Amino acid sequence: MKAPIAKRVPFTHNIHNDIREDDYYWMKDKTNPEVVSYLESENEYFSEVMKPLQEKTNEIFEGMVARVPEAEEKVPVQNGPYFYYSREQKDKQYAIYARKKAESRELLDQAEEEIILDLNELAGDDDYLSVTLQRLNEEQTRLAYLDNRDGSDRYTIYIKDLETGELLSDKVENVYIFGSMEWSQCGKYIFYVTVDDMQRPYRLWRHEVGSNEADELLYEEKEVTFALFIAKTKSGKYITVHSSSTMTEEVRLVDAENPLAPVQLVDERRRGIKYDVDHWGDDLLILTNEDALNFKLLRCPVSDFSQRTEVVPYDENRYLQAVYPTQDKLFVFGREHGLTQLWVLEHNELQQLEWDEPLYTLSIVSGQSYDSSELLVDYESLLTPDTTYRIEVATGEKQAIHTAAVNGEYDPELFNQHQLWVTARDGVKVPLMVIYKKGALDNGPAPLILTGYGSYGADSNPYFNAYRLPLLEKGVVFVTAQVRGGGEMGRHWYEDGKTHRKLNSFTDFVDAARFLIEEGYTTADKMAARGGSAGGLLVGGVSNMAGDLFKVIVPEVPFVDVLTTMLDDTIPLTTLEWDEWGNPQNEEDYSYMKSYSPYDNVEEKEYPHMYITTGLNDPRVAYWEPAKWVARLRTKKTDDNTLVLKTNMGAGHFGASGRFDHLKEAAECYAFILDKIGVE
Repeated sequence: MKAPIAKRVPFTHNIHNDIREDDYYWMKDKTNPEVVSYLESENEYFSEVMKPLQEKTNEIFEGMVARVPEAEEKVPVQNGPYFYYSREQKDKQYAIYARKKAESRELLDQAEEEIILDLNELAGDDDYLSVTLQRLNEEQTRLAYLDNRDGSDRYTIYIKDLETGELLSDKVENVYIFGSMEWSQCGKYIFYVTVDDMQRPYRLWRHEVGSNEADELLYEEKEVTFALFIAKTKSGKYITVHSSSTMTEEVRLVDAENPLAPVQLVDERRRGIKYDVDHWGDDLLILTNEDALNFKLLRCPVSDFSQRTEVVPYDENRYLQAVYPTQDKLFVFGREHGLTQLWVLEHNELQQLEWDEPLYTLSIVSGQSYDSSELLVDYESLLTPDTTYRIEVATGEKQAIHTAAVNGEYDPELFNQHQLWVTARDGVKVPLMVIYKKGALDNGPAPLILTGYGSYGADSNPYFNAYRLPLLEKGVVFVTAQVRGGGEMGRHWYEDGKTHRKLNSFTDFVDAARFLIEEGYTTADKMAARGGSAGGLLVGGVSNMAGDLFKVIVPEVPFVDVLTTMLDDTIPLTTLEWDEWGNPQNEEDYSYMKSYSPYDNVEEKEYPHMYITTGLNDPRVAYWEPAKWVARLRTKKTDDNTLVLKTNMGAGHFGASGRFDHLKEAAECYAFILDKIGVE
């Protein structure tokens, strides 16, 4: 079967006296049968190309499934009289959420399980199900949850009566995917955030449960470059309402104990000032970057937001990202030395919690009670499975109480993890995270997969993945480049890889690849590059800039038609992105963005093998971006290397929802990669 060749319909973009030819602009219309037909023909070609790799795909998939434990259970988290947890069974696609009533953790084994939400039953015969937020009322008799069946960001609120098991008649549609739903303390009201036509979260509403009265609009975010999110403070007393853009934050408070009271503004928005708010005792805690690039912590009385005092002073080497107040202690989460860190405030100073490995990732378990005597922290590394530690709040004593199961034999002593530092072309030191099986490098350069992201200040952290083990056993080296544009080294790391410094992300990745070749880890014929979403932009840009360094490149749901998207404010989320990439209506921004946009820089030259994915219902990166890019690559590239596009016709940005379906997609991708870099 020959690769599909998309029809060309002349179309030009003309702005700033610059003309861009775009013969595939017609693909933007999802209602056009020719568009669907083209995507389906690409899927048919993909299936044909993958047929010879079916045995390899099945082997990898079976190796992954073999690592799935018969049962997986998260550590139960105490909330009042109940302990809540989720569990998964090997024969099920989705998680089961449950609780047990017990006076202490030690008595859980004797308590009876109550299933509060079984996603497998909820999914029914549907091919796709996503349940994101779940929120209990204060009495823990009702569960509100967000449900989606098409992969978009539009979710529906349902409320389940946990005493009868029945759904209430209440049903609220067009609610945002996350940060969008909280109960009042009395349980009579639900506050929620809806999306506009562009799927931008922008309106805050109050819904009276069981009432036929129209819901009340409390606030509307009219600035198109801002999005609206809500969250409950750890104490449960307030709901914070965030008007958020890349550069600026504005926070309001809803009194959850007085849900009919007016919304209060904490501090009006000022360009470049980001801040977050939580509640502790009689005070608000304010984490702010005002005169503090990596943030400092202030406090003020709830009765007077202007009377602020310093709790944690600014330290440029310490990046403060969140506060976690408990009734008796204040914990602070952030980064130092490129790693996640957790501190506790003792005698007005931060004391860092110590860990044994040189590379690790920490996160505070969600859903814990404000007045709990313990703090649960998840810990993992490239070698250590997710391990939950119980920290005694009063004493700081630390105890591991649960480690995620790894099915089959696994001995971390058989593997190496370490950190490398690459000197980028401008002299900046860029960290790499490396994992491989001992002996993989004994016979010279090894097959290697290099991944990266580098946008939005998002962190690429070391994490354990049992499904990676079958590939490590084959001698594949995995490396993650923590390129600029992420937040791994602090806020400056992000600032140095966005807007007019975005090229640093690409050159960091290229310099990392060259370093790995020079140091003997791999060769260009044995190296693959992989990245998703903005990481797809990263590796897509690299395919134009230095494709000769890689045998295969895998851009997944890639943001590759940068200018066309950022010029079209009718596309979901475009206006929210201008502070990240620039606004191409400005000529200087336009020229800079054009210099790296993968679609606009396709040339008549050789490209590596490429495996590209998208989702028809993706609201974050529209399907037509990778579809257009593939069509142009097919007409321009001068090599015989394989180029495939796989479109998930029933999902969005995150691919298949069932975990085994998700593993099948991963196995296909890895089979393609291993075939090209010469791994049997």
